[in-house]
Amino acid sequence: MINVTSCELNSKIIFITDEFFASANRMLLETEAVFKDEFDENGHWMDGWETRRRRNGGNDHCIIKLGKISKINSFLVDTSFFRGNYPKAISIKGFKAKDMSDEEFISKYETLEAFELLTQSDLEGDKKQYFDSSYVKELTHLRVDIYPDGGIARFKAFGEICFDEKLYDEDNINVLSMLNGARAVYTNNEFFGPLKNILKENDALNMGDGWETRRRREPGFDWGIIELAKPAIIDNIMIDTNFFKGNFADSFSICSAYLENTTDSSVITQSIFWEELISKQKLSMHNKHYFDKSFLLHDKPITHIRINIFPDGGVSRLKLFGKFVKVEK
Repeated sequence: MINVTSCELNSKIIFITDEFFASANRMLLETEAVFKDEFDENGHWMDGWETRRRRNGGNDHCIIKLGKISKINSFLVDTSFFRGNYPKAISIKGFKAKDMSDEEFISKYETLEAFELLTQSDLEGDKKQYFDSSYVKELTHLRVDIYPDGGIARFKAFGEICFDEKLYDEDNINVLSMLNGARAVYTNNEFFGPLKNILKENDALNMGDGWETRRRREPGFDWGIIELAKPAIIDNIMIDTNFFKGNFADSFSICSAYLENTTDSSVITQSIFWEELISKQKLSMHNKHYFDKSFLLHDKPITHIRINIFPDGGVSRLKLFGKFVKVEK
């Protein structure tokens, strides 16, 4: 599942009752929370969202605008390093408010229909806790209530990005972008960096912001499977080894398939027999590599790819440019 509240997907805080000690936007970061023995003008620096101590009753809350319309299956609430200052409980509501400006939503959200995703649930300090969502339909905003106050290091909502039908009208778009609903399904190894990183739209920030496997000490190669949001026809490819200098993948190839009905576990075995989309190509360090249509071995609609890297190493981004298509059954 994708963390749909990630700031890397353009999700953002648009309203908070308080963030005296630490900015609420920090809890949407993908990085692990850290502890620093530092103080700023308001107190101890904390890596997360932290409100002041409430003295007038009530509780604090914030509003998160999702970067893309999404369906949410579960939550991670991380109170790492918040020990004497964590909230005692949390609840989460969702809204479906398409085409509404931030200002309009803020002025109206208390009167809009709200869907309960998580009833008030207890939290513990300095701990990662997972909760299921009781509502799994399209949402645009979340309201996160903490009781009565305190701090959360990281907040993540896992689910899927809803496909935007308008994308059918666009050509030469990155159909492998996480923003367009692509997701990492499985990889044989991601010791130094997760496969999902290569689906990000923006350039990598550093070597840790890509997919990197451990050093292979046996025959074979490493690989990862990715699912597109909808069937697409590929026109050209970009693969980036940015920041990978002494550890870039020596070469790569991509296999592909069109699968109407499948499960994540079944595609692992099926991928052995998938058709090549691009044959094995050499890579160089710290560089963007482009492959036009002349390198592609077919122009059939696909729903899944398997990227193979030989023998191991790192890739920062992979982009498949083309067009989403409706396939006649």
